[in-house]
Amino acid sequence: MNDDSTRIKPRKRLFVALMGLTCLLIIGVIYLLWWIPTTGLANIHPDLPHIVGLVFAGVSGVAILGTALLVLTTALGKDILFTRFMRLVVIKFLLPVIEALGRLLGLKKDTVRQSFIAMNNSLVQSQKMKLSAERILILLPHCLQLFDCEIKVTGDINKCARCGRCDIMGLAVLAQKYQVDISVATGGTLARKVIIEKRPKLVIAVACERDLTSGIKDCYPLPVIGVLNDRPFGPCFNTSVDVQKIDEALQAVVA
Repeated sequence: MNDDSTRIKPRKRLFVALMGLTCLLIIGVIYLLWWIPTTGLANIHPDLPHIVGLVFAGVSGVAILGTALLVLTTALGKDILFTRFMRLVVIKFLLPVIEALGRLLGLKKDTVRQSFIAMNNSLVQSQKMKLSAERILILLPHCLQLFDCEIKVTGDINKCARCGRCDIMGLAVLAQKYQVDISVATGGTLARKVIIEKRPKLVIAVACERDLTSGIKDCYPLPVIGVLNDRPFGPCFNTSVDVQKIDEALQAVVA
């Protein structure tokens, strides 16, 4: 049994810290872009360096304001301003930069991804959405089911015999309790197909760091709450999940 047997507790503050550092680096680059050609700009017109400086200062201000709004939104758990747009900025633009910065700082890719998932969840939950159960989809990886189980629940969790040997039983009980749709997918392609067919307003997805990060990016603007699975026997084999976390997520969003 490896280290994945310990319940993963991702912390969004790492992503916030890396995001702040990224913001500072962006401002530094903006300053250099203004400072280096200043002399040449002055030769064209004496006021041009000041005009360009104001433009760059405005861009820097937007970067600082955006970072501050993200920090406040995640800290207070409230949808302050432009949360959906900020998710776009984080998912499509900041995440690749922050992953690269994490590598330079010697951070493990999965550690950064865990923090990103926690940050994404915070932004989604800050919107305080209330949806009917039929507009919510719980998406599970097939590895949650025991490898040697003869009853395959892919596509229909109700086939579960409720033997209790894996977490599928607890999840099937949740599906019945909330009357919410649960699908088990064998990979990213099938997961995307299920989402397209069912067209939910919110997805609660269980997967590893890589698949959750990829799924959150692919699904935008569809909101996704990510729950990391535990991997006591390694990736993609007899994994488990904290069913209580999914229950709590459902309690917060089901109208």
